[in-house]
Amino acid sequence: MIYFDNSATTKVAPEVLTTYTKVSQQIWGNPSSLHKLGEVAYGLLEQSRKQIATLLGVAPHEIFFTSGGTEGDNWIIKGTALEKQYYGKHIITTSIEHPAVLNSMAQLEKLGFEVTYLPVDKNGRIDPQDVARAIRPDTILVSMMAVNNEVGTVEPINEVARILRDYPRIHFHLDAVQAIGKGIENLLTNDRVDMLTFSGHKFHAPRGIGFIYKKTGRTLAPLMSGGGQEKGMRSGTENLPAIAGMAKALRLLLTDEEAKVTQQRAIRQRIYDHVVQKEKVTVFSPMDEKISAPHILCFAIKGVRGETIVHAFEDQDIFISTTSACSSKKHMVSGTLHNMGIDEKIATSAVRISLDEHNTMAEAEEFIKVFDTLYEKFKAINS
Repeated sequence: MIYFDNSATTKVAPEVLTTYTKVSQQIWGNPSSLHKLGEVAYGLLEQSRKQIATLLGVAPHEIFFTSGGTEGDNWIIKGTALEKQYYGKHIITTSIEHPAVLNSMAQLEKLGFEVTYLPVDKNGRIDPQDVARAIRPDTILVSMMAVNNEVGTVEPINEVARILRDYPRIHFHLDAVQAIGKGIENLLTNDRVDMLTFSGHKFHAPRGIGFIYKKTGRTLAPLMSGGGQEKGMRSGTENLPAIAGMAKALRLLLTDEEAKVTQQRAIRQRIYDHVVQKEKVTVFSPMDEKISAPHILCFAIKGVRGETIVHAFEDQDIFISTTSACSSKKHMVSGTLHNMGIDEKIATSAVRISLDEHNTMAEAEEFIKVFDTLYEKFKAINS
């Protein structure tokens, strides 16, 4: 089996699963309980928080645990809106965000907030000057992807950060779900970035766990009310086995990161160099390393629907996807490609390869071999 759908989800690492199982069996007290079992659980909770903070170069009290990327995006966007609504009701985002962001924005619009959706160029990047032009006296938040989940474009984070230095009261949020472990942490840790969203299952932790970073001094209204966990910011008994597993997964991910990124770029380049030669293939992902993540390659075979391509590879035990996993089963045209100006006829043919550090060049060569066979088959059918 060749698994090239890591942007949808990754396999839980064996070491992480061991930690998850051990904590489930041996440290099963509630971290909020006063007795010894609770104290042990609380100690591990805070140890995990400190480990994640240290790996990211931030303070432990700036890390808050969530159920994943969707909750994190919802919390930061809606929490900012609730907290800062008396200062303004204008938000800036981009036209190619994940549904967790776009649907949160749509919900806020129904409540009287105004949202500016910035356009993107042919590579899926915004113009930082569009941010500057969109800012109003009542702007409270700029929210954008660090790395686009469909084509792998890295947004101009530093340029936007420079603009926002003149507007210190505006929250700057990055959806970093696709960015962690991909060699761009220097962008994420820009000191003008106020909040970050992460999801554990994108880097070999269990599903249903994630965390956000919230810079000290930035205010955010809680969405989950209850027993006051996470310093009263996110109530609900903490999923300690998954949290401990996620801390280990992040440590493993960032170990030898440069070598892992180099390997992923090489595999992506090898596949790109081959498929781009084909007459009916259109590649949507930018290949310039300065504006692209190392692990995502999005392309189309003209005249063949994306789901047909996915199932054809699946029959050969190779797993890829149509653009976003969140919309693939709904047979929706990629919002990213639409906003990049791609014609719908070719956008419906888009598929995505997404790599991680476990993929190999041998897998790339096998993919190419299968690709050639399927390409000739599709070409014969459509000729």
